[in-house]
Amino acid sequence: MEHELVIGLAGLACLIILIALRIPIAFGMIMVGGIGVTALNGPAIFLSQLKDLTYIQFSIYDLSVIPMFVLMGNLASRAGLSQELFRAANAWLGWARGGVAMSAIVACAGFGAVCGSSLATASTMGKVALPELEKYKYQPSLATGTLAAGGVLGILIPPSVVLVIYAILVEANIVTMFMAAFVPGIIAVILFLITIMIYVRVFPNSGPARDRIGRDQFWQATFGVLPVLLIFGCVIGGIFFGVFNPTPAAAVGVFLVGGYAFIRGRMSMLDLKFAGLDTAKTTGMIFLILLGAEMLKIFMARGGVPQALAEILGGSGLEPMMIMIFLLLGLIVLGCLMDSLSMILLAIPFFWPVIIDLDFGMNTEDLKIWFGILALIVVELGLITPPVGMNVFVISAMAKNVPMATIFKGVTPFFASEIVRVILILMFPGLVLWLPSLLGG
Repeated sequence: MEHELVIGLAGLACLIILIALRIPIAFGMIMVGGIGVTALNGPAIFLSQLKDLTYIQFSIYDLSVIPMFVLMGNLASRAGLSQELFRAANAWLGWARGGVAMSAIVACAGFGAVCGSSLATASTMGKVALPELEKYKYQPSLATGTLAAGGVLGILIPPSVVLVIYAILVEANIVTMFMAAFVPGIIAVILFLITIMIYVRVFPNSGPARDRIGRDQFWQATFGVLPVLLIFGCVIGGIFFGVFNPTPAAAVGVFLVGGYAFIRGRMSMLDLKFAGLDTAKTTGMIFLILLGAEMLKIFMARGGVPQALAEILGGSGLEPMMIMIFLLLGLIVLGCLMDSLSMILLAIPFFWPVIIDLDFGMNTEDLKIWFGILALIVVELGLITPPVGMNVFVISAMAKNVPMATIFKGVTPFFASEIVRVILILMFPGLVLWLPSLLGG
């Protein structure tokens, strides 16, 4: 084994140890990348790269969409859009058995389409929907599991920060990735609703029906959600139909959400200040992880680790689909150790060189789209998978009287429905590629 490869593998092992010790992933990648490049090429090379790398990495125009979408999500959380979405969904679905839980799923999907963050979706919708679920005496595992699972919809339904990062990593078109995520996002919502319907039939007392609301309340709730649909239509519709690119679209979204909040009297200058501060903190964290990932990628490329992995799997004699399944299983394992953004930044530089050398009967651009959506769905699973399960921790902080084990039990049926979605997209890539080809044509 070559000297460089040995150092590269040792660095990877050190990174895994640092992650297990709960060292922040950004610092872990910067440490391993910096020390690794120094060990391979000397300190002068590392210092030379460090001098230019920050500017080169952060001056990418496409990255400017990240703080804008993060700000839009923060404003949406403070503007009460989650309440409007849940109220409307509950008016339409709440009367059925398990209907309040189904309403929470639909509201999570709607809020994720405005917010673009899974953790923010889980946190915001948990505050809105959990009291309602408790009021109608929903089984704790179903109530908390629904909200934890519903939060994962924010990572795939466009706009999605993680989807933007993936597109930049593999040099895919962000608009095309947003188009590709739309149908799988709808499939996720449908499968989650079916999961709840099956669950309440198997356990009849887990999700009792509530009385139908009056006609006036029904129409009031329905009309109340129209501004949210208008904002979503302007942002996502504008991107899909080429009115503007993602960054201007995010700016339009910030303007519309902020304007709506001020008009409705739901946004003070203090709220705006805290939204800006939260955005700065989140963006700084994301950009630091991006810098660490780039440093690690340079080290691993110089050590030949991705190339070695591609050669080993390419020469294994396994069918391309089996290799794809093994890589997706690897992502699920990584999801037990780290958050979704870190997982994408760490895994894609290793996995993509393997995928691109395999023959799946499609061109490179389609392969980027198909693999990206599969990877993001598996990343979603990491948000509800022990021991990390970030969404589970978010909901657990709100439902203090519900044991963590109960919440993980509640997300298990939704985990199974996500596996079904992965299988569907593996078998039928057209579910991902149809909309981009239609609108792209």
